[in-house]
Amino acid sequence: MAFSPSFLDEIRSRVSLVSVIGRRVRLTKKGREHSGLCPFHNEKTPSFTVNEDKGFYHCFGCGAHGDVITFEMQTHRLSFPEAVERLAAEAGIEVPVQAPEEREQAKRAASLYDVMEKACAFFETELRGPAGQAGLDYLRRRGLDDRTLARFRLGFSPDSRTALKQALKQAGLPEALAIEAGLLIAPEASGRDGREPYDRFRGRVMFPITDRRGRIIAFGGRILGDGQPKYLNSPDTPLFHKGTVLYGLAQAREPAAEAGTVIVCEGYMDVIALNRAGFAHAVAPLGTALTEQQIELLWRMAAEPIVCLDGDAAGQRAAAKAAERALPLLKPGLSLRFATVPAPEDPDSLIRAQGPEAMQRVLESASPLSEVLWRQQLAGHAIDTPERRAALEHDLMEKVGGIADRSVQEQYRSYFRSRLWEAFRAGREAKKIYRPFAGGPARGDPRRSRGHRLVDRGPDGRLPGAGLPPTPPPVWQSQERMLLLLVIAHPALLEEVAERLGNLRFSDSDLDKLRQEALKHLDGWGSLDSEDVQRHLRSCGFSQILDCLLEARAHDQSAHFKPDAPVEAARALWEDVFKLYTGKELAVELQQAEQQAAVDLSDETFGSFSALWSTKIRNTDV
Repeated sequence: MAFSPSFLDEIRSRVSLVSVIGRRVRLTKKGREHSGLCPFHNEKTPSFTVNEDKGFYHCFGCGAHGDVITFEMQTHRLSFPEAVERLAAEAGIEVPVQAPEEREQAKRAASLYDVMEKACAFFETELRGPAGQAGLDYLRRRGLDDRTLARFRLGFSPDSRTALKQALKQAGLPEALAIEAGLLIAPEASGRDGREPYDRFRGRVMFPITDRRGRIIAFGGRILGDGQPKYLNSPDTPLFHKGTVLYGLAQAREPAAEAGTVIVCEGYMDVIALNRAGFAHAVAPLGTALTEQQIELLWRMAAEPIVCLDGDAAGQRAAAKAAERALPLLKPGLSLRFATVPAPEDPDSLIRAQGPEAMQRVLESASPLSEVLWRQQLAGHAIDTPERRAALEHDLMEKVGGIADRSVQEQYRSYFRSRLWEAFRAGREAKKIYRPFAGGPARGDPRRSRGHRLVDRGPDGRLPGAGLPPTPPPVWQSQERMLLLLVIAHPALLEEVAERLGNLRFSDSDLDKLRQEALKHLDGWGSLDSEDVQRHLRSCGFSQILDCLLEARAHDQSAHFKPDAPVEAARALWEDVFKLYTGKELAVELQQAEQQAAVDLSDETFGSFSALWSTKIRNTDV
């Protein structure tokens, strides 16, 4: 919408710049100017000046400059038309509408806003009445107090086909307007002629959906009981297009400006729970993955919104979809970060069970988009051959090619090339083994005690001239890591071995913390798959040690450490490693393993011999 210069000047003259800025900044008058701490950057000495006569503000610290309209746009994250309309309403000035069609459209929109406001007030009243008792009880059980109910204007739609219809009729609002607003369903639209329009929402807890200015534009309704659909949203209307709106936007806009970020969660109750816990900068898409329009809307609020979805399969699919959609849109300084609420929790249940601090830890563990994309791609590729490495590189660079901004695209190319080099180097390092040498034995290593040194394996994968098999990476010389990796790869094992695992105390402090974290979540661990468990551990700060375990698994000869291995075989291996770790029959088994290795030095026999030997050394040291 275009505004004439005279109209804008009238707003500037009627609205006091000092009054508007004074709502957010404590100003001190100095001569003909006012000064205070700049609201746009952190400072201890005032460098922010407001000149009422000339109608502008200026910060000598960060360079922020503008008039009353600019200030309203920056502090409330408004577009230019929204800021003008807001200030015009404050000044009591009618916003001019130029063309006849614009006047008609504005009039129609105002009528639709009226009918939505009346419907919202009706639902609020019903929640407090006899018909809404079940809905109020449900919200109380979810921990919502009166202040929260009022802040989000929650309500209830009676289980009646005509309750809202009659209320709107009594308010003098045309039935056709209620149909256009999506509040009533016209039977003609579905071919059932002769029937009267009826209420769309019946027997549901009602969540009003607003635009950026807080005007009601749609509703979401949650059914009580087992009916379907569980959640029902308004259809698209002249006011509402689902893919361009975020729930909780009006409430989150100013807190997001103060926090410097915005949280994207999954649903209505998550937004409300976060708000009550002190995370007022939370919004949610309306039952779908983030759209391109919603991502652009988020970037108007913060440069790096945090997409915080549930750790279940549906939540992770939504996160992956959001990452895919954001990639082409990236611009310098604008991206997304991703955090995962550990399954089976959601933000609401996590906060109720463990408090806001647990939620804060989840948010602080958020990963940048680049890291998320890297993990997604690496999870679907093996990199043990040049051809497979080339396939991974090809897929990564193909994704990067979709980034429209050239400077961001080049940064991503550089980042992924660096990660590829690191991953390939790790693969090469893992292939190094030992061969005989003339010097004396190294202390504490069974192979070095027989005279070996570190060299690259031959092209056939075996030691040149010696006939020795590839040595597992050092990580597999620790039974502690074996025990943990088996319950991570096969979560169902944990319940069976929890008591014995709980009685251990690992010598490696990082692994011991990981062991304790696994035992904390015994009740829910067995219902997860390996990927869910890994996401949970990463959200708890164990990414580095987990990456070490998984990297070792990728190069291990044994299939038992992989999630698709039979759980019976994994269980048997866990029992064997546990017996070795606790030293049962160690001397006898070491002798037997040494004899077997002398006859047939395979990967399995050498791995068993190495594990026994390291256990003997550890027990001796103790």
